[in-house]
Amino acid sequence: MKVVGMIPVKLNSERVKEKNLRTFFDGTPLVHFIQKALIGSRKIDEIYVYCSNERIQDYLLDGVKFLKRPEFLDANTANCNDIIREFIKVVDADYYCVSHATAPFTTPESLDRCVECVTNENEYDSAFLAVRHQAMFWQDGKPLNFDPNRFPRTQDLKPVYTETSGAYVFPRWVFEKYGRRVGINPAIIETDPMETLDIDTEYDMTLAQALYKYMEEHKS
Repeated sequence: MKVVGMIPVKLNSERVKEKNLRTFFDGTPLVHFIQKALIGSRKIDEIYVYCSNERIQDYLLDGVKFLKRPEFLDANTANCNDIIREFIKVVDADYYCVSHATAPFTTPESLDRCVECVTNENEYDSAFLAVRHQAMFWQDGKPLNFDPNRFPRTQDLKPVYTETSGAYVFPRWVFEKYGRRVGINPAIIETDPMETLDIDTEYDMTLAQALYKYMEEHKS
């Protein structure tokens, strides 16, 4: 059984310029955090950074390989499933773990939990990290998960989960059959809200940098 980790990286990001290479207070570039998490995993056999720009090789840690991807995958019209489709044409494995550099607080333990759920021959055909919400959601001016005439306590609401970008784990056959990284019976792995922080805006970057600085300064 072979499990391969893949980090898709695009250097020409628009909303946060070159966010994957941005450094934190101690000089650590963003792209190092997810590499360290994958390296620390007990379940992942090989790790690749999949990027069209060879400049990324200057930011690879020991144990992480570079694979150049086609430039058409950098287009705004390309999504992660398009990237996975091209990657598995080149790198063969039984299972894949796709983790994004924009999730710097993903832990090796969370990655292992995802892999274990899919590889232990149980009912799950895929797994992803998620954060749990028990709140009142609205869409198009209408309540989504509660009856406003029977105002609920938030703790009584049915939980809603949002995906994070820290890990998507799936066997090769699931992607070949469904053309997507999540199958029909995924394991939703809850993580701490901080761990699920995803850097998509300058505000997210500022928050991540502040949290990291605080954690480093308060290590026991």
